[in-house]
Amino acid sequence: MAPEKESNGLDNFAFSLEGGFCDLPEAKHGEGSDTSVDEERSKLAYCVTDVPPWYLCILLGIQHCLTAFGGIIAIPLILSQGLCLQHDALTQSHLISTIFFVSGICTVLQVTFGIRLPILQGGTFTLLAPSMAMLSMPEWTCPAWTQNASLVNTSSSEFIEVWQTRMRALQGSIMVGSLLQVFIGFSGLIGIFMRFIGPLTIAPTITLIGLSLFDSAGASAGNHWGISTLTTVLIIVFSQYLRHIPVSFPTYSKDKKLHSSRVYIFQILPVLLGISLSWLLCYILTVFSVLPSDPGQYGYLARTDLKGDVVGKAPWVTLPYPGQWGLPTVSVAGVLGIFAGVISSMIESVGDYHACARLSGATAPPKHAINRGIGMEGLGCLLAGAWGTGNGTTSYSENVGALGITKVGSRVVIIAGSIFMIIMGVFGKVGAIFATIPSPVIGGMFMVMFGVISAAGISNLQYSDLNSSRNIFVFGFSMFSGLVIPNWVIKNPTSISTGVAELDQVLQVLLTTSMFVGGFFGFFLDNTIPGTKQERGILAWNKAHEDSSTNTQECREVYDLPFGLSAYLSSCPWTRYLPFCPPSVPKPLDGCGNDDSSRDPKNADGHSEPSQIIIGVTF
Repeated sequence: MAPEKESNGLDNFAFSLEGGFCDLPEAKHGEGSDTSVDEERSKLAYCVTDVPPWYLCILLGIQHCLTAFGGIIAIPLILSQGLCLQHDALTQSHLISTIFFVSGICTVLQVTFGIRLPILQGGTFTLLAPSMAMLSMPEWTCPAWTQNASLVNTSSSEFIEVWQTRMRALQGSIMVGSLLQVFIGFSGLIGIFMRFIGPLTIAPTITLIGLSLFDSAGASAGNHWGISTLTTVLIIVFSQYLRHIPVSFPTYSKDKKLHSSRVYIFQILPVLLGISLSWLLCYILTVFSVLPSDPGQYGYLARTDLKGDVVGKAPWVTLPYPGQWGLPTVSVAGVLGIFAGVISSMIESVGDYHACARLSGATAPPKHAINRGIGMEGLGCLLAGAWGTGNGTTSYSENVGALGITKVGSRVVIIAGSIFMIIMGVFGKVGAIFATIPSPVIGGMFMVMFGVISAAGISNLQYSDLNSSRNIFVFGFSMFSGLVIPNWVIKNPTSISTGVAELDQVLQVLLTTSMFVGGFFGFFLDNTIPGTKQERGILAWNKAHEDSSTNTQECREVYDLPFGLSAYLSSCPWTRYLPFCPPSVPKPLDGCGNDDSSRDPKNADGHSEPSQIIIGVTF
């Protein structure tokens, strides 16, 4: 079936797929809606529980990995600055391999035992801000000699101890901080927690994640503005101007034999294509000695031969393992900072679950599935901390959008992608190749990526009344405070002196984390300043996350645990009190798809939510 080009890029078929189609949940349309477009949007090639052909699983699974490629490799490259690893590309490659490996494991766990939707897990920028704030404390400031490439001996015990002590402190903070997410998820507290979180809390929190990283983007892009600008322009052209233009590729099928299929490659892989072309240009300019060979000259860091020995030194096969950097240590200040990031991650993930359910042809996730998904993400953060990625894991919104592009919502495809990520993590050469990307190319990617993150946060304001002076004040004050206070504390690190060293560290980390400061003021002001739920955007926010559609999949088939675990647990009467277990009695389809259960104080069995939560916490 030939794909048709629509006005919205997410409505295109990325691949010409053969076979039957299943319907997406039908949305309510206005009188002036375009019926043909709506019908086209409601078609899926494969739904959640469908199993596509093996070759399609592999192809689309790899595509999901490449979609998450930019975000996954960006995190260790940014962390390397705080870990004093700017001039140790080999260790950077180990970090990249580790984060790919752990992301694959966490994806398998989430899709199999967590939310059970086709949603990919990867590193999260919500933990990056508090991590960098922690590493910027005076006690963790990198020694001056680590900033000079000529003075760094990456194999010396002194240098290894410098970065590994920082990594171990970061690991311990992430592991302890992730327990909060595990607790909130498996205890069922996320339903109560979300009652107090609205657009005016979420908008400044997510927006400040992107804005707080502007310095990292500027530092990398400033190494060669020509190359970074080219990277940015290419990504913009591919993702915005050429996204509706398909490219013909030769394909083979039993019915049509050898023929051509149109692939919307610019829409699927804009980041990878932009980086690859800029990277190639840097290589050509290096070979022809256009870029300076003197480290003191501008543009030297755009050369591709600066880390040329990394690929040769990296092992072909490496198996990341827990504690590979040593025994993690715990910092109270770091843990509280991670708490702020974990809360932001949970809020974002709940929205991703609902979006993923709609795009994959499933009913809205019931309460037990959301609880399990959040708890499993917390477990993923715990594993990421133990393995030493320097980060946690979260649901990737980019890959949720890819479901709308490919029209394939099968979770088997995500499982295939997770296996591919694990393989990439095991082959050390892969991480080494990514570590050799010149910093101006990375800076150009950051310019686009962090800008999109900031805009995604602001987009949450669509649910609130922007004509309200109350809402304008809450958002404006939260945003400005989230920029001013951290900036002042960073410039005056000795100004916080309570007489208790541990308390000073806690305040230092929290007050230098923009997303915490902005999110705190947004939460406090939004819940204390008088305003109706409609004015605050709570009603519109809840409505957007409700399922008002006709069910296309049985809820139990999609969200129940695999391998007969649901049937086994159903035979135990006490499991109905556990918030993360599926109900023992099948619910009606319309009730199962109704997301009001995540906010309703009573579940389908008539048991009150507080008692269920208490039992879950005790368990």
